[in-house]
Amino acid sequence: MVTLFVGGFPLGMDEMELVKLVMPYGQVNTIKIVKDKKTRKSKGYGFLEMLDMEAAQGVIDNLNGTPIGDRVFTIKVSEEKPKPAPKPWGAKPQFAPRMSNYVKVDRAPDPFKKKRPRRSND
Repeated sequence: MVTLFVGGFPLGMDEMELVKLVMPYGQVNTIKIVKDKKTRKSKGYGFLEMLDMEAAQGVIDNLNGTPIGDRVFTIKVSEEKPKPAPKPWGAKPQFAPRMSNYVKVDRAPDPFKKKRPRRSND
C-alpha cells in the first residue's frame, strides 16, 4: 500500500468528493482528512492510501498542480515514518540512573546555633 499526501483542496470538500475525484486513477483503500480539533473544519489537506504504486503514480501525474476553485491540488507520496516497537503489556518504563556529582554530607550540629523557643500552651 502507498500513502499519498493530498493538499490544497477546498476546505468545504468532504471525503466522498475527494474519493470521487481520485477513483478514476485507482482504488482508494483509506482516506483521512485532517480537521481542526476545536472547529472540526477541514485544514485543506489529508492522506489517501492506495492499493498499488501504479495507481498512486497515476493520481500524482494527473491531479498534481490542478487548480480546484481558488486553490491548487498538491499530491505526493508520503514518507513512511518507522513505527515504534510495541511495549509489552504491564512493562514499567525504564529510567536512566541519575548521574550527578552531588554527595550528601552529614554535618555535625553547630553548638552556637540558637534554637527556636518552644511554643507555650497558655
